[in-house]
Amino acid sequence: MSLSVCSSPVFSPRPSSLFCNNKASPHQTLTLSHSHLHPPVSSPTAASPTSPFFLRLLKPPVKLVFGSDSGPGDCDRHLLKRKRPTRLDIPVAPVGVAAPISVNAETLRGESGEVEREGDGFSVYCKRGKREAMEDRFSATTNLERDPKQAIFGVYDGHGGSRASEFAAENLCNNILREIGSEGNESEIEEAVKRGYLATDSEFLKEKDVKGGSCCVTALIKDGNLVVSSAGDCRAVLSVGGLAEALTSDHRPSREDERNRIERSGGYVDTFNSVWRIQGSLAVSRGIGDAHLKRWVISEPETKILHINPQHEFLILASDGLWEKVGNQEAVDIARSFCMGTDQNQKLLLACKKLVDLSVSRGSFDDISVMLIPLCRFI
Repeated sequence: MSLSVCSSPVFSPRPSSLFCNNKASPHQTLTLSHSHLHPPVSSPTAASPTSPFFLRLLKPPVKLVFGSDSGPGDCDRHLLKRKRPTRLDIPVAPVGVAAPISVNAETLRGESGEVEREGDGFSVYCKRGKREAMEDRFSATTNLERDPKQAIFGVYDGHGGSRASEFAAENLCNNILREIGSEGNESEIEEAVKRGYLATDSEFLKEKDVKGGSCCVTALIKDGNLVVSSAGDCRAVLSVGGLAEALTSDHRPSREDERNRIERSGGYVDTFNSVWRIQGSLAVSRGIGDAHLKRWVISEPETKILHINPQHEFLILASDGLWEKVGNQEAVDIARSFCMGTDQNQKLLLACKKLVDLSVSRGSFDDISVMLIPLCRFI
């Protein structure tokens, strides 16, 4: 089973599947309403056809067709005489693609702007900042190739709108998985991830009337290895026996190597109110999108690969709305106090909420997304 969830509290307007199969055979899916998340009263109910929350389960491989003719036999003919439910939409799932669940950005205007999810091997909590619409997104796909020890996760922080972060959440991890294939050594894996990021950026820039961009951080768990990549200032922090280890380095024009790269390409970096910006505009130097600055804002990620061992307790993926107010070690200390006991799944979500609330209490006005991934299950 694989789970792919688009980012944050707000997602694309159309209903999408939550579960899908990454096997090569084209399975069909059955659309059902999903009641795990409870939208406010003013939003469409979870059972409504217009509700953004939908659950799609793989169609059973037995001869059972919902809302259509059954097989031959008196029993079947008798059943067909009964009043049947309305025929359900049963689209064919794309081969090898994890389709994310989506929430319409419009539905959260004037409301709490929060989403929480406890998935298979992760928990995530997202909260909208002071903007009218949420620009963060996230995705998660577990049980890759029907292996519970393989998964891929991502957090995406959009700017200039949500189109780029939404596109990245829907496509980046799938592009990485396509490129990874059977790649074995670290250099091959790193190059495959890079191709996945570059392909996603190229595809987004071909979209009609593209605007804005998105920072991205992804974590692929495969064959006992943790492959963490980032472009922008979303961050991945690992708890190693309770000690925080940053697996990514923020891509900002204040970094000397990034500033030198930009200047060698004919751009300039200046500072205003203590914030370094490219061409006096953008405060991050890598990411998906940003067509008007593409010469300097590259989508090439930096990647770190390590083999998971028992000292690797959990991974935090979060947008910069957290890291601007909460340090790496402080985040690990808070999360660890929730994550190391019993009933871990419930406490993971509480830890995510605690970190978000702490950042807000310290004055963050930004969108904040925090994902926690316990690593013991992947050893």
